[in-house]
Amino acid sequence: MHVFLRQNLFSIPVLLVVFVFQNVLQSCTTKTNMSDVVSNEATDYSFDLNDFDFYPTSTTNQVIHHDYFVVSYSEKHEQAEWAAYELKKSHLSNSNFKRPYFIEDPKVTTKSADWRNYKNSGYDKGHLVPAGDMKFSKQAFDATFYTSNVAPQLSSFNNGVWNRLEQKVRYWAQKYNGLYVITGSILEDNLPTIGHEKVAVPNYFYKILLDTSRDELKMIAFLVPHEESKQPLYTFVVSVDELEKRTGIDFFHHLPDSIEEKLESSSDYKKWSFD
Repeated sequence: MHVFLRQNLFSIPVLLVVFVFQNVLQSCTTKTNMSDVVSNEATDYSFDLNDFDFYPTSTTNQVIHHDYFVVSYSEKHEQAEWAAYELKKSHLSNSNFKRPYFIEDPKVTTKSADWRNYKNSGYDKGHLVPAGDMKFSKQAFDATFYTSNVAPQLSSFNNGVWNRLEQKVRYWAQKYNGLYVITGSILEDNLPTIGHEKVAVPNYFYKILLDTSRDELKMIAFLVPHEESKQPLYTFVVSVDELEKRTGIDFFHHLPDSIEEKLESSSDYKKWSFD
């Protein structure tokens, strides 16, 4: 009897230790699993970008793929409704290529506008994809001189506020090590035109940038009136939702819905450096 009691009394602490250890172990496992969930949620937020299709929808059904950028060409307006490309830090170059002549885009089945439409019109052939963003390759640089990649722009606009925005995009590409860039104009009805092919003259131009270099994606959009301006660039920031309403285009529609809705509804520019 005494032996039995001693054995059982001895086993009680052992059982308690085992019980406590099992609970601690279970608790640690639970915490680890919760950590995995948090980690997975973060991964879901920054999802796999290796095969990310960042091109917007097209309202014209004429999407032209060049080697380093893509345009959606509007025959009605004789210019692209948007141009899209990725600008990496490694793309930035000081190469001094000779500027080629503007020529029609051989891939546009309806034929892009003749450069002569711009002659003596009072408007520049303003790039959508800047030649300055494509200096890493002569082929890429020359392709920006297709007339599918230009729109009528006032010289004071093209060389002023629009040029400031293009330079800021290159600054951010350097700082954040790569961006997805979409550039276009608001192609409305009854716009003024130039040339024998009636190339539309937009009242507004826009740029949308998506930075994927950090764990948390960030997006910014600009809507710039087609006029000379000395205003700071941040005064032109709008939400992507606003641009979608004005253009009928769905931007970054391959993003997960929850991410797309959060990014495109915001006009907050505080995460972007305007120094």
